[in-house]
Amino acid sequence: MISSQTRLFIDGTWVTPQSSQTIPVISPVTEEEIATIPDGGAADIDAAVAAARAAFDSGPWPRMSHRERAEMLKRVADELDKRTDDMAEAMVAEMGSPITQAKFGQVPVTSELLRYYAENVDSYEWETRRPTYNALNDGFDVMVQQAPYGVVAAIPPWNGPQICGMMKYAPALLTGCTIVVKPSPEASLNYVGFAEAFEAAGIPNGVFNVVTGGVETSKYLVSHPDVDKVAFTGSVEVGRSIGEACATLMRPVTLELGGKSAAIIRDDADLDDAIERLLGQMFFVSGQACNAPSRILASANRYEEVVDAFVTAVDKLPLGLPTEPDTVVGPMANQAQKERVQRYVEVGKQEGAKVALGGGVPEGFDKGWFVDKTVFRDVDNSMRIAQEEIFGPVLCIIKYEDDEDALRIANDSSLGLAGSVWTADVQKGYEMAGALRSGALGVNNHGFDPATPLAGRKNSGIGCERGLEAVYDYVTPRAILVPSEAEVSAPYII
Repeated sequence: MISSQTRLFIDGTWVTPQSSQTIPVISPVTEEEIATIPDGGAADIDAAVAAARAAFDSGPWPRMSHRERAEMLKRVADELDKRTDDMAEAMVAEMGSPITQAKFGQVPVTSELLRYYAENVDSYEWETRRPTYNALNDGFDVMVQQAPYGVVAAIPPWNGPQICGMMKYAPALLTGCTIVVKPSPEASLNYVGFAEAFEAAGIPNGVFNVVTGGVETSKYLVSHPDVDKVAFTGSVEVGRSIGEACATLMRPVTLELGGKSAAIIRDDADLDDAIERLLGQMFFVSGQACNAPSRILASANRYEEVVDAFVTAVDKLPLGLPTEPDTVVGPMANQAQKERVQRYVEVGKQEGAKVALGGGVPEGFDKGWFVDKTVFRDVDNSMRIAQEEIFGPVLCIIKYEDDEDALRIANDSSLGLAGSVWTADVQKGYEMAGALRSGALGVNNHGFDPATPLAGRKNSGIGCERGLEAVYDYVTPRAILVPSEAEVSAPYII
């Protein structure tokens, strides 16, 4: 049973918001209000940041060893697992994630990410010693510490509220940072269980704080003088404005933004295997995923075969209520997103692409934010539907002449988040993947793994999420010159 969220999680306790404003939660299925969340104001953000500041400046969290923090984070993962069903049901109700994806994808992957970082705590060189270079410093060594930035403002998106959030929280918390989270209004109810997991695991007060709210709440948090680092996932437009604000404040920022990922299907590819793997990624969260392989590049030799095979496979994907276990494609998360997808479908038609499947509103779903599974053929890469992120169940199939042409088309984009090459020749696939100007790539695979660094190129972002490399987005090197004969070490680094 979904109920309104009435409190905020600040300094380890559930508190009544100082702002009396609320934001309605609208069901993507019924288009009716099902709950409300607090619209946190400046005073609420002030309180959360103050708690995170105190926890970092004088609390036990950053003064623990990295291994001690890792053990506590494993307990958080265990507590998250206990709350899988409740958090999954909240995601289904508030942003329309199909229940099977939420229960077996969204929440479990979140716990998996946290365990990955905790279990790899000894993979990092938190403290290193090296000789000096300049003769003036003979008799001294350089101790280099990886020091946590401090208070992190984290703003996750509505499409993967917990997964994209944990890509920030896990590496940041492992380093000793403290966090203030401002979830998306379309995906805040699931954060009740999320915060409860941190509370139940015994994480020290102030280390993890959650304040819900709208755009103004986010703006205030990003610009808060006691925030040391910002991490955001969302659109290119909003990411650019956050990046500009952080540049003015001389504040480090990690931005994981949009994608228009290409999947190159070579003539020797196993088409059935490619389609099965690609559709799972393309239609995760009903096509509202940043890494979705929304551009399928098929050679002229097999173009008709590829189009026919994709149309047949997409047509079979169950579209329906997100509460049904078999549903693969549910509603869009909000009305604005539904209208956005519909506008792009019309743009595609006007540009001359041909609708091979869908292109409208699915029969029997006049109410709710549902759109058709849509496949466009005869798409030119210069078309807007091939260049701009649609963020919905819309697939573009583009023809190429040879490998060089495929790479040219794949790289002809202002975005560079993910991509893949499908081929029986793994060496050739590896070479081609290495020529794609995107951050996360695969040969006969378009998915992510906790160990896979996700570092967007071009307009797809700044910094890195996932992989061991993401930890270095939350630390800054500190160099200390010490006499060479002295044996020194840091019990903790702050």
